Amino acid sequence: MFVKESVLVLNQDYQAIGVCSAERAFVLVFLNKAEMLSDHPEYQIKSIRKSFRFPSIIRLHRYIHIPYKKVNLSRQNIFRRDRNRCVYCGSRDALTIDHVVPRSHGGRDTWDNLVTACQKCNSRKGDMSPEEAGLEMRHQPFRPSFVMFLSNFSGDVREDWKPYLYMA
Repeated sequence: MFVKESVLVLNQDYQAIGVCSAERAFVLVFLNKAEMLSDHPEYQIKSIRKSFRFPSIIRLHRYIHIPYKKVNLSRQNIFRRDRNRCVYCGSRDALTIDHVVPRSHGGRDTWDNLVTACQKCNSRKGDMSPEEAGLEMRHQPFRPSFVMFLSNFSGDVREDWKPYLYMA
């Protein structure tokens, strides 16, 4: 039985292209379709006669052409980008979506104009810009990359994954 650990999958050029289960990664390595770059030292895969290293990062032997992966603009993805915190006060309670430039002033539904806000800050801001309402944003809104979503935006990304997710 496998431990519920995910494995980072790299293309032949070392670019992160996805995450898979440990079972899938082990099969790819065993069939010589990928090489193991890093393992979990605390886990092993055991058969009757042998034990194998447990994969953490694998690299495919053949280059897989993947079209540009973009992150779709959605409510859940805005919350993920902002780490489920209000960009004005940092609260995690009663979160909503706020238009930095209000719709009534020509604000559009774009990555650069939508942020996560608690109901209290969103009501306080109302139909004004953050500056007019006296609110300061903790960070500016941005379009996240696919690689950022591979790491789930968490601060507890495994250390051996960081160089491949451009977080070193």
